[in-house]
Formats: sequence, C-alpha cells, structure tokens
Amino acid sequence: MLKEHHHKQDYLEKKIIYFNAVGKENTDHALKLAKERFDDLGLKKVIVATSFGNTGVKALEYFKGEELVVVNSMYGFREPGKESLEPKNKKKLQDSGVTLVYTTHLFAGIDRSITRRFSGITPTQLIGQVFKMLGEGFKVSTEIAIMAADCGAVPVDKEVIAIGGTGRGCDTAIVLIPSHSNNFFNLQFKEIICMPRIRHLKDKIIL
Repeated sequence: MLKEHHHKQDYLEKKIIYFNAVGKENTDHALKLAKERFDDLGLKKVIVATSFGNTGVKALEYFKGEELVVVNSMYGFREPGKESLEPKNKKKLQDSGVTLVYTTHLFAGIDRSITRRFSGITPTQLIGQVFKMLGEGFKVSTEIAIMAADCGAVPVDKEVIAIGGTGRGCDTAIVLIPSHSNNFFNLQFKEIICMPRIRHLKDKIIL
C-alpha cells in the first residue's frame, strides 16, 4: 500500500508591487500595502522616514501610534541647531504615542564633513550610493532601520517593516531584521513589499 507523503512547502510565494513613478504619489498605496503585510506577518513595529512630518502623520491613518517609529534627520541637517519637523505634525505624532527618532544619517554623518572639506567619497558614502542603485527609497528604508535600532526604538532580533521614499512621501516598503551600525552586515532583508520600477536619476550625486 502506498503512503501519501505531505511535504511542508519550503518556499514562500508573494507578489511585489512595482510603481511606475517615484515619490509622494505612491504614499497611500505604499502604506496600505505595508499595513496588509504588517498584519499578515503579525509584526509589532513599522519604521517610517519623514522630513517635515507629513508622511509620519499620514502613516497614523494605517498604523497605531505605538506601532510607529518615525525617523527624522538629525538636528542641524537643514539649518544649524534646528529640526525640520513642522510643529503641528510633531505634536500630532507625540500625542499619538509615536516613537520619534532624531539621529545622524547612517550613510552620511561625519563622512559628509570630510567630503565637504576635502572632496572625494568615503566607504560609508559609497555603501549608500550602492543602495541607491535599488532606488532612493530602498536606501532610505535600510538607513532608517539601523538608525532606529541604534536608538533602541526597534529590536535587532525581530522582523519589522521599513518605509522610505524618493524626495517627499514614500514609495518603498521592505521587511527586514534591523542591526546596529556596528554590526551593519548582520542586517537581514526578508521581503520587498513595494518599490518603484524606475529610479530617480539626479543630475548630481549629493553625498
């Protein structure tokens, strides 16, 4: 008598959404897709990049405040001694229980000072440019995951979703396990939820 063998499926099949444009016009769609995958996987944290707070506030339409880690630039990135978050957005995020992170850009930091004074490019900046080959949003998503981990806002042993964009808004969402910057190569990419199918090509690379 033949026995029927049931083998556990050893692969995962899922769809990836590729946008035909970059930038803020994809924001709602990207957040919706991220929320669906967030729920499917039963995750606890989602990381969102924001400059002025608009994308962070928009994310509150899809995620609870305690689920959100909103990563902003360091103080002084745009103007010495000042942050870029708009006051009304900052208040809404704080009132909603969002974890706000202000910290130095992973792929810039002191390297940017070296470049500005002596020109050239540093290894850290080169890594950032390599990630941009997958798109600005992919680079940002990677960067904010490590920035958030370095500030203790997300775990480094559990999957999270990181959401970034090209310019304003968001257009990229990925599932990953973050790492600290001193263990950068321990970061694990798990899934791409969505990303632009095209790259935003700038006339000049800004390091």
